[in-house]
Amino acid sequence: MYVNGIGTKTTGSRSSVQSSAARSNVDFSSVLDTAINKAGTDLESIFAAAAEKYDIPVSLLKAVAKAESNFNPNATSSCGAMGIMQLMPATARSLGVSDAYDPQQNIMGGAKYLKQLLNEFDGNASLAVAAYNAGPGNVKKYNGIPPFEETQNYVKKVLGYYGDSSAIIIPTEYSNSAQNAVAGADGESTDAGYYSAMLCLRAQMKILDDFDIE
Repeated sequence: MYVNGIGTKTTGSRSSVQSSAARSNVDFSSVLDTAINKAGTDLESIFAAAAEKYDIPVSLLKAVAKAESNFNPNATSSCGAMGIMQLMPATARSLGVSDAYDPQQNIMGGAKYLKQLLNEFDGNASLAVAAYNAGPGNVKKYNGIPPFEETQNYVKKVLGYYGDSSAIIIPTEYSNSAQNAVAGADGESTDAGYYSAMLCLRAQMKILDDFDIE
């Protein structure tokens, strides 16, 4: 074989060389896909990235997730709240979340909403958490945490987790979305049964005001 007038010795047929190259490409693609999937499925990494992007404490974001679903990406409330951060359909759409059961989209959406609420209430975590549960309108109406038992219990629970990082460790079964994909949705997965009523209450409330945050 001649390349630019220089003779070269070939080893093996063209088909075998092409097959070898094809195998290399397949192997490389597999490795690349695995690396990408691994990078995107670690919930700890997603929480860290979301907290950094929206400049909020990662422990607060995880505390909300713990209270909402105990980190179960497949959690669905009887009122339709979805995923780790238990986003209602309208809330998810307003936040640009197209698949609320995708951990990355869900956590990023929840972090964005929590940041909006922190901004709305001048960084007051108690009021932001109350608004996450009962809606910012109710927090403004009552000039503080609304007098709803569900909301008051929710705020106490979230802030309790926030102050104790050992209480917000992600369960092993929810550590990555590859495992979550085969876990199946088992209905509500909040860590206290009475939050079923809370989620239904939320569905009846206006939980989104007009925010404009990128």
